[in-house]
Amino acid sequence: MILVTGSTGFLGTSVAGRLCPLAARGRGPAVRLMVHEREVTDRQGKGVETVRGDLSDPASLRGTCDGVDTVLHIAAAVGKDEETCRAVNEEGTRALLAEARRAGVRHILQMGTSAVYGDGPHAGPAEGEVTPGPTSATSVSRLAGEKLVLAAGGTVVRPYLVYGRGDTWVVPAVVQLLRHFPYWVDEGRPRLSLVAADDLAAAVAALAVRPQRLPAGRVLHGCHPEPVRVRDLVAEVAGGLGLQLPERSLSLEEASARIGAAGGRLLRMLSADHWFTSSRLWQLSGCPAGPGLPARFAQYLPWYRSALTAQ
Repeated sequence: MILVTGSTGFLGTSVAGRLCPLAARGRGPAVRLMVHEREVTDRQGKGVETVRGDLSDPASLRGTCDGVDTVLHIAAAVGKDEETCRAVNEEGTRALLAEARRAGVRHILQMGTSAVYGDGPHAGPAEGEVTPGPTSATSVSRLAGEKLVLAAGGTVVRPYLVYGRGDTWVVPAVVQLLRHFPYWVDEGRPRLSLVAADDLAAAVAALAVRPQRLPAGRVLHGCHPEPVRVRDLVAEVAGGLGLQLPERSLSLEEASARIGAAGGRLLRMLSADHWFTSSRLWQLSGCPAGPGLPARFAQYLPWYRSALTAQ
């Protein structure tokens, strides 16, 4: 049996969407979805069950890992205050690992984040070639949780920018920049690691059901192998959503002065290389990395149009 935390979130929904049909058809292990605030109404059926658990309440985790062979830990607090981030991402992971250990769980697979590497620039490092340097409360606490998983012999998948149905950060942030800060920075030359949610979910689900044991205490970068220039990302979003492209480029110093402190983190992300070598994930999972941004964004475009119109 596989226990999935964060099964109602952005990535958790996509991963559960891969695992649950396999379980229902008897072609994969049974799945237990841990839920907290939101109910799961479309994943019920043969081979699939739900259990309540709150990572910030260790007592609520008791029994959640009974009969479980693999824990797929996707839940995380993102953009919350420091206390909440630590309670969920670090101490919650610690409590989950303790429960997994008590129940005799054999495999731990966690969805982490390449944001733990900090502002960069990062131009194609493989796993182990760059030292984490988190700069936000979210990233600090997530790195602490990742370290616990790695120390327990688990595997951590670190994506960078993930887009697709349910995305509330990547494409919406580009849209806000186009509307309120219509400038290129450094001509949009920096390159970024992106991955479509469905392609990442397929790889992570494959790792979770992989019969061979994953390398213990290892990090895997969860990105498409081909980085994308900021200019190309912005052009895809603008073209698909009918927004005007920037006509002028600013230096980082000029852009920083115009955008102010509130947009500083996003500006730093778009003004320097942030891409990572990720071949190990695709090799171990046996999954294709997908066709890349142009084809995948076109598939997601109807969802983005609807979601952004509703905001």
